[in-house]
Amino acid sequence: MTTKTLVPTEVHAQVQHFYAHQMQALDSLRFEDYAATFTEDGSFQHSPQAEPAVTRAGIVRELVEFHKRFDGDPVQRRHWFTHVALQPQPDGSYASTVYALVVTTRPGGTPVIAPSCVVHDVLEVTDGEVLTRSRLVTHDQMFQ
Repeated sequence: MTTKTLVPTEVHAQVQHFYAHQMQALDSLRFEDYAATFTEDGSFQHSPQAEPAVTRAGIVRELVEFHKRFDGDPVQRRHWFTHVALQPQPDGSYASTVYALVVTTRPGGTPVIAPSCVVHDVLEVTDGEVLTRSRLVTHDQMFQ
């Protein structure tokens, strides 16, 4: 097995911290806070059938529309990011590949894990701040 270029430990720690706060914003339905973790012109494609949402305002609109399916359904969703692999890019950004599980729980119910995904991000890390330039989520159940 060969390894790719090592990423400074500080950057890797910043990215993990970033992802923790980003996912907590999403799971708490704080869509504006979540969208603020993207660059102003960032793109977000979380569903295989959907077109990417572009810009922070577009990301908020997409999330509001997507979450309407849970209206009247007392559900808690948690996004678990693990196996964060970073690769420096020539423009100074980082390609990030992350395994993600979404855990859905309803009152009195058993947690259900679905879907299992791979998240492909391009991250900008400058002066201690991390922002997502683009995100493409691929769903494991869609493999061929």
